[in-house]
Amino acid sequence: MLIGIPKEIKTDENRVSLPPAAVGQLVQHGHTVYVERGAGAGSAFGDDEYTRAGATLLDTAAEVWHKAEMVVKVKEPQASEYPYLREGLVLFTYLHLAAARELTHAMLDSGVTGVAYETVTDRHGRLPLLEPMSEVAGRMSIQVAAHTLEKKQGGRGVLMGGVPGTRPAHVVVLGGGTVGTQAAKMALGMGAQVTLLDINIDRLRTLDDVLHGRFVTLYSNAANIEQAVYSADAVIGAVLVTGAKAPRLIRRDMLQHMPEGSVIVDVAVDQGGCVETTKVTTHSQPTYVVDGVVHYGVANMPGAVPRTSSLALSNATLRYVLKIADHGLKDALQSDPGLALGLNLHRGKVTHPAVADTFDLPYAGNEGIL
Repeated sequence: MLIGIPKEIKTDENRVSLPPAAVGQLVQHGHTVYVERGAGAGSAFGDDEYTRAGATLLDTAAEVWHKAEMVVKVKEPQASEYPYLREGLVLFTYLHLAAARELTHAMLDSGVTGVAYETVTDRHGRLPLLEPMSEVAGRMSIQVAAHTLEKKQGGRGVLMGGVPGTRPAHVVVLGGGTVGTQAAKMALGMGAQVTLLDINIDRLRTLDDVLHGRFVTLYSNAANIEQAVYSADAVIGAVLVTGAKAPRLIRRDMLQHMPEGSVIVDVAVDQGGCVETTKVTTHSQPTYVVDGVVHYGVANMPGAVPRTSSLALSNATLRYVLKIADHGLKDALQSDPGLALGLNLHRGKVTHPAVADTFDLPYAGNEGIL
């Protein structure tokens, strides 16, 4: 198969979809890999490393997209990349279509086949291609919160772990999945007081057993969310509904009851955010203030640590890339029902129910491909 790796162009995005070692494995399997020059520079992978791995370097993104049968990316196509989309091309990347109406329609109009990392599922019902970036984002959310709580950053001036004779920061985590668990672990490790809310009682039991320190679990309902958030120094939005928009758990009217200078890090921003006042920001301008509460809404948080993130992402995605490349998309999807759940769009049709529901579009299932 002809596989393309263009340079990521989303603002402040320095990850690359496949490092040189992964490209080398694809080449060993007999595939041709086209890499745009400089694609790995942001993650400290040089063009010479890709050449040694057997890649063919191309000067422009247009060449990569045009020659490839499958393009493997990190982030969803940006508006300037829409003209590259075409029928017969497989695009394998994070899509987050439920929060991207314009992109969804651009992909439908083009006829491109979109396989989304975030809806691929393993045999245990987990999301293996979302998990590594969720781990990074969860851990980073606490680093971000700790930094943003500093007075110079607009925060309350609270040290995450406090010191003897002072109270530590109160961190509220909404969601007990991968992001929420990693956030709680990091916050507890820094000495914070942590309250975690989730609707899954079994998950709360598990976390209560394995996490220790100043740690409290609460069932996630409106009353408990309000009670927790109103005393929070930092809130981590870690809610996920696979393939769909995140539920809005924090309303704007709730902000006036939060301490001035408190911080919200909405990791769910990729799926529309779980806070009514969330908007997408960038690493260059990551925060803004609403009603005295500092909001952080960077939609590609792992892009701040691109080398770690690129390696972690490739560790998870490569076996699926190989499966599609070795066997073709149809056979790969037929042999792996979890990979088939990653199919979001195909030849102008919506093939994931959550995307269809979000935009009130006809749901075609996997018609015409499986």
